[in-house]
Amino acid sequence: MLSALTNSFRIPDLKRRLLVTIALLAVYRIGCYVPTPGIDGAALTEFFSRLSKTQGGTLFGIINMFSGGAMERLTIFALGIMPYISASIILQLLTAVIPALEKLAKEGKAGYERINQYTRYSTVALAIIQSFFIALWLENPARFEGLKIVMHPGVGFRILTVLTLTTGTIFIMWLGEQIQERGIGNGISLVITAGIISRIPAAMHQLFILLSPFSPSRRQVQPFTLLVMAAFLVGVVFAVILVTQGQRKIPVQYARRIVGRKIFGGQSTYIPLKVDTAGVIAIIFAQSIILFPATLASFIPNPTFQNWAQGLVRGHLLYTVVYALMIIFFCYFYTAIVFNPLDLADNMKKYGGFIPGIRPGSSTAEFLEFVMTRITLAGALFITFIAIFPDFIMAWLKIPHLVASFFGGTGILIIVGVMLDTVKQIESHLLMHHYEGFIKSGRIKGRR
Repeated sequence: MLSALTNSFRIPDLKRRLLVTIALLAVYRIGCYVPTPGIDGAALTEFFSRLSKTQGGTLFGIINMFSGGAMERLTIFALGIMPYISASIILQLLTAVIPALEKLAKEGKAGYERINQYTRYSTVALAIIQSFFIALWLENPARFEGLKIVMHPGVGFRILTVLTLTTGTIFIMWLGEQIQERGIGNGISLVITAGIISRIPAAMHQLFILLSPFSPSRRQVQPFTLLVMAAFLVGVVFAVILVTQGQRKIPVQYARRIVGRKIFGGQSTYIPLKVDTAGVIAIIFAQSIILFPATLASFIPNPTFQNWAQGLVRGHLLYTVVYALMIIFFCYFYTAIVFNPLDLADNMKKYGGFIPGIRPGSSTAEFLEFVMTRITLAGALFITFIAIFPDFIMAWLKIPHLVASFFGGTGILIIVGVMLDTVKQIESHLLMHHYEGFIKSGRIKGRR
């Protein structure tokens, strides 16, 4: 491992890409501490502290996680890259239902660039809408009297907030594209991962306070509990790696074709069907919907509605059951959107490919759909377990949610997946220059 890291800096091109990536990520993290004008930082901190204690999570908590804590400080990068993620998911779903977008997606690089341009425009629109409502929300913290977060509320503050937060999101999007082109790749993913990893020091600080090594009488977490937590963390990371890389390989045989004196085809290959096709997107969908009532409750000072919304917050049995069912549903929903067995079967038939023992055409499509349905169930159950596991850890070991969140959920899936992809890209550079990779027994397979 150390020799591979050393070799990474011996290749001029790879060294330059690594340094550019580190520099751009450093710029992103510095921007997460530049405050938005017109905000009382102490009142904002108190507001988020009260909000987290009374509700157990809102949509702003998801934005805060993806922005690396910039939301609770309301910095210029408060929205983070979340509008871009939402726009990308929306465009991906619309591509499957709108023929014009589907035609663009099949046009290769030109179509991809056009869809990417639509994604940028959608990102700007979503950022404007979200930042405007955040400005209104901060001007009127209806649930907590006596807090004045905005020093000079009004139209001027709203326009300034919209311009600041929207520009911050566009700048982050530009940073991600620069990392993709001039850095090591995975630009947007690395930006998200950097934000999530930046929360580790705060989590370690909370854990250190609970451990209280210098005051055993005030200790809330015992050393044995810490060992159990470490074992759980290793087990969760290992399981996530296995399922993330898990595939069902469907063998495909291509018939031989004789053209003149040449023979074409006849080779064997396989179709890799991923066990976890939806991955973190299913959790994001489920979280966004289930936390929507709690988010509305922070805007609407209605006791009846707020009491009803309290049943759908973290820690309640209803929340856990509904959350799990929604994750399973969105795993199947997203898989059905991105995986089309009819198109795959038609393409195989067009080029003379067939699955041994299965007739080409509709029979092949039915077989692929049958296999995908079964393996998606296994992937959905695992993703559900990973998503709700932090809640069980938090309730069982009596630790804060910030600490428990690293034992599962969205964060661990993103970190593991992005790290695997990044290591794969570094290995490809090393092997191209005849250097040993990170693993001598075989190459790492990235997400597909």
